[in-house]
This record gives sequence, structure tokens and C-alpha cells, in this order.
Amino acid sequence: MVADPGSSLPPQEPGAPAASALAWDRRYQEGRDGWELGQPAPPLQHFLTRHPLAPQPPGQVLVPGCGRGHEARLLAQLGFAVVGLDFSREAIAAARQLAAPPDASLRWLQADLFDRQALAASGLGAASLQGWLEHTCFCAIEPEQRPAYLETVVELLAPEGWLLALFWCHGRPGGPPYGSDADALAKALAEVGLEPSIWQPASASAPGRQGQSRDNEWLGLWHKPLASRPALLAADSQPGHTRSGAPRSSQGKGQQTSSRPFKTGKTRAESAKSWQSKTSQTRSNPTGRGLT
Repeated sequence: MVADPGSSLPPQEPGAPAASALAWDRRYQEGRDGWELGQPAPPLQHFLTRHPLAPQPPGQVLVPGCGRGHEARLLAQLGFAVVGLDFSREAIAAARQLAAPPDASLRWLQADLFDRQALAASGLGAASLQGWLEHTCFCAIEPEQRPAYLETVVELLAPEGWLLALFWCHGRPGGPPYGSDADALAKALAEVGLEPSIWQPASASAPGRQGQSRDNEWLGLWHKPLASRPALLAADSQPGHTRSGAPRSSQGKGQQTSSRPFKTGKTRAESAKSWQSKTSQTRSNPTGRGLT
């Protein structure tokens, strides 16, 4: 490991590339972190603690681009085993400090999300995760890296694993933070084989530390199916079989149900519709993340 001259931070960890990581370090050092809320993003915290479809522990969850680790600490408090990952040494050092004293269910990793070798060396290999929480990483990476990001999600999630995400779907040019289109994003997630449970405008979005607007945030929950997409397509082509592999009954042909248990007796669709009806009555105008 190579120490950074004149820095009080620990030496750079293996697998963490220098140039871009140092650029993000400077943002933290100079206070150019307009995305910082000082707390978990309210839409994510509200969903994780109150929504009937909120993922339940146990399971290992990755928070890429974790920054100072607010969402990672929340997940650990809820009972998950959490890995907070960030490009920036400054971010990881701050996350460790805020998480003191150390929590056995929470570990921090400075690495490049796209460095598969570094991830595998840290125990983040194929199907190693039950969950993935996205907030401010997708909008920070270069847009051309987004297909690789989604491929990494699918590779690291175990079957029936989940992706919970708060995406910033603004349409302004340039970045970071780079914008997204909600419809195009939903299509891209479907194309990599993730199945949506919820995809809707977020409620209770908070302004950034310096009052930046936080418009057009979208909240989504997806699951990785038990079988791969090619296997699902092959199963669909077989007469008399559903995607689960069970024979179709003569009644209710084509209907699909989920075998995953939830805290309520409702299906995902019913629970999501009920929640959307409740939150639409109190939803405030979302406001946006900006870098300064």
C-alpha cells in the first residue's frame, strides 16, 4: 500500500485507482459535496422502515458510492450485514469515523466498483449479495459506465436478491451529477433481467445541505428472478409450464404469483398500489441534488 504524502489518512487500499479517486477526495476536502444530507435520504429511510414491501434482513447488502455512510449505517441498524463502498479515501475515512464504535455488521471498502478482482478479494463475488442500495452512485459515474453498473448489480445479486434505488431523473446537461430518463431507466433495468415491484416518483425528498433543489427523484425496488433470463425464456416456450416451472392449471392461465413472503398478506402489486394511493395525497414536490 502506498501512503499519500502529507496526508493523515490511512494508506490507499489495494484495488482503489488513484486519479479519479483523488478528484473525489478533493470534493470532500474542499466542501464541494452538495449531495450531502447529513442523514439517510428521507425517501429511502421512509421506505425501509415503513413500507410493506421493504426488504427484510438477514443478508449482505452493498451500498456503492456510500459517501459518509448514512444509508449503510441505517441498513446495519435494521439488521443487515452491510458493505459501504466508495472510490474516495476521504469518504471512507469519514464513514468510519461516523460509525464509531465499529459495528461487526458494517464494513467499509475503498475500491472501484468496476474492479471485479478487487471486489472478489473482498468477498463480493457472483451471487454474494442479498441486496443493493443505490443512492448518488449512478448519477456520479460516467453515463457510458451505466451498462457495466447494471451488469454488476445482476452479477453480484443472488437469485431473489433486491435492488432498492433512489435515482435522480433530471434532464439537465452535463455532470456529475448526470441525469436520467425514468422510462429509459426502467427499460434498461428490465433488459438486464430485473423485475420491478415499485417504480414511482419519490416523496419527502429533502434539499441538499446548501438548499439545492432536489427535483425528479424516482424510487424503485427490483428483484433478480430465481432463473436467468435465458432460462425464463426457455421455460416460457414450453407448453404447460409457468416461469416457476410448475404446471399451469386450466384456470387462471397466465396469472403469476410471487413465492416470496412479505409482512402483509397482499401481493406486491396490491401493496404497492395501496402505498402509492396513500403517499400521493401527501407528496410534496421533489427537489434536486447538485454539486457545488
